[in-house]
Amino acid sequence: RDFAQNVRGVQAWDFNHHPLPVRKIDKTTWHISDAKDGFELEYDIFADQAGPYGAQFNSDHVFLNLAEVLAYATDARRSQVTLAFVNVPSQWHVATALARARQGTSGLPEFLADNYDQLVDSPVELGSFRETSFQLGGATYRIVVHADAADYDMRALEDSVKKIVAAGVAWMDDRPFGEYLFIYHFPHGSNGGGGGMEHSYCTTIDLSADRLKMDPLLLPRVTAHEFFHLWNVKRIRPASLEPIDYAHENYTRALWFSEGVTNTVQEILLLRVGILDQKEFLAGVAHEIRALQLRPAHRTQSAEDSSLDAWLEKYSQYRLPERSISYYNKGEILGVLLDLAVRRSTDGQKSLREVFQWMNQYYARQSRFFDDSEGVRAAVEAVTGKDFRWFFSAYVAGVEELPYDELLSTVGLKLVQIKTKVPTVGFDSVRDFRRQAWVTAVDPGSDAQKAGLVSGDVIVELNGKEIASGVETSIASMHPGDTVKLKINNNKGVAREIKIKLGSREEDEVSIAETDKVTPQQRARRAAWLAGEAEQPHP
Repeated sequence: RDFAQNVRGVQAWDFNHHPLPVRKIDKTTWHISDAKDGFELEYDIFADQAGPYGAQFNSDHVFLNLAEVLAYATDARRSQVTLAFVNVPSQWHVATALARARQGTSGLPEFLADNYDQLVDSPVELGSFRETSFQLGGATYRIVVHADAADYDMRALEDSVKKIVAAGVAWMDDRPFGEYLFIYHFPHGSNGGGGGMEHSYCTTIDLSADRLKMDPLLLPRVTAHEFFHLWNVKRIRPASLEPIDYAHENYTRALWFSEGVTNTVQEILLLRVGILDQKEFLAGVAHEIRALQLRPAHRTQSAEDSSLDAWLEKYSQYRLPERSISYYNKGEILGVLLDLAVRRSTDGQKSLREVFQWMNQYYARQSRFFDDSEGVRAAVEAVTGKDFRWFFSAYVAGVEELPYDELLSTVGLKLVQIKTKVPTVGFDSVRDFRRQAWVTAVDPGSDAQKAGLVSGDVIVELNGKEIASGVETSIASMHPGDTVKLKINNNKGVAREIKIKLGSREEDEVSIAETDKVTPQQRARRAAWLAGEAEQPHP
């Protein structure tokens, strides 16, 4: 992210308040001259970006991802930092994972960070938020919510968080914190719903209240994902992400593991505590497999290359299914298959859980970063005692078709593919950063072409609603032959409305079913797999 994009009016003074020369070096760097004994820096930030990644300052609240807001002196990045707030409304409170230093003059505490990296790894919420907390296993968990009270149930949220954190700590057999903070935003409309952002001692989760009503599993899924990140990526960390470069891209081949396999574990944790049932868990795996197989790019872009190309995701052409896959998506599937492969290679005595515990013990606790995919493979081989180059070269670094049935059969399951007709709008589109759908191609002879739709048109609304998750998602619950109304802007900004009838195409519907003959050994392994545990030693 370009953290300096909203910075303006940079000025500097010495401690006698004499102005100092300021010269901009590049888009993120300024040089302060004649600052012999230090200097004071002042600048303005435009901050009204919803979501967990940026900063928002308005009459309702302030949320600060501090890397988006606070500059640092290049020779003082490791120096201790004090954070204070001034001119804050008297009825507002503050929530952050930073340690309290003392009471500030504004009525709010001042906070202390050991260095700049720790400072910006601790987002801040200011406002009249609701807060609750609970004790569990010797730790304190705080939950802060900025949202309309009608859009959530604090008691239900607390109960869900309790289950998730208990499951995560038990699964890892580790709790590297004494206090952990959850910051939640549940906005309305297309200005919110940004997802989640992990930090070492907290997470910020921003999800549209409208989406939460439609998908009751969305909030626990994102919560489990971001919470597990306190191990996977914040402590079990690829060497390629260190040191953090706030001015330039950090390139890594390991996002398939750091993000995708975190998705795998997220589902395991929710299954262990009953938020997901086994049918939902298997349906989720099948959904991810189908999503990957529908993208032609799975034949040309590896999980490693998808990770490396993450910086291209802001470009609409890159997001086309012919161009790229998702490291979240393929990584989650790889996590499932790797779990099954580890179990097969150890006669069920080891699993993905032992792999993560090994990485936590020998990487995180020893302050070692792992060597991207090679570091994951080393951990798997240490746990299993077996050579796993076959898996990593073919499926992580390579683009060979994944061995679904080969590994699912070890737990008495198989993939089932059925041809089904799904609705189609007759054109291709991609969403931009403003969540508008740009038409990239129109099918010849389709209703869309007959209605005058052309490449470059922008779909503003579908059936009177903004395109929240893409055109295909918006029509997923509709049927071939249904009529939809589109509000469109052409490349000259001229608005119009058209109606088109949905066409149809055949797709493979994917599910996971039991094989014809399941042995007691397969059933036992499946039970352990769905419990997220290794099997008990055989007599």
